[in-house]
Amino acid sequence: MGQEDVRRDLKELRDQVQALQDALMRVMEPYADLAASLGQLQDLARGYVRLLDLYARQGSISPDAVIPSLKDDIARHIVAALVDRPDRNISQIADAVKARRGTASRRIVRERLEDLEARGIVVAIRESRGRTFRVSEDVMRKWSQVLGFPKYEDRPGKVPSPRGGIDVEGK
Repeated sequence: MGQEDVRRDLKELRDQVQALQDALMRVMEPYADLAASLGQLQDLARGYVRLLDLYARQGSISPDAVIPSLKDDIARHIVAALVDRPDRNISQIADAVKARRGTASRRIVRERLEDLEARGIVVAIRESRGRTFRVSEDVMRKWSQVLGFPKYEDRPGKVPSPRGGIDVEGK
């Protein structure tokens, strides 16, 4: 066997090894995708267990888990109403609080909103026809962390709207 034969055999072996590596990579691709999906499933399961733990400890899953300093029942209902649906005016918030707890006057709701705004829990947005309120970005960020979700602007297809909320795909 001459040196040329050894070189040819070595090249053939190298080509065969390369072909095996390529085949192995193609076979492993679905498993890599599966491993990524399993990682996402584990994250989701951890979040679910965290929510169950929160529910077991506090008896509910509500925004006051993020703001334990809210001792006032009306203030807690105001924050919950604004988490459910932001950009409400005082009358809409008072109606939502009434629906949740039975009673709430506009005057009391206004007073609590002023206090919550001073504490940085809610933000007032001045508009041509008055003010609307929403929960502050800091509280929403903490709430999304408690729920185990990334902050909503970080999700694909979501962009901040000019009013501070989110628009789906910039619409």
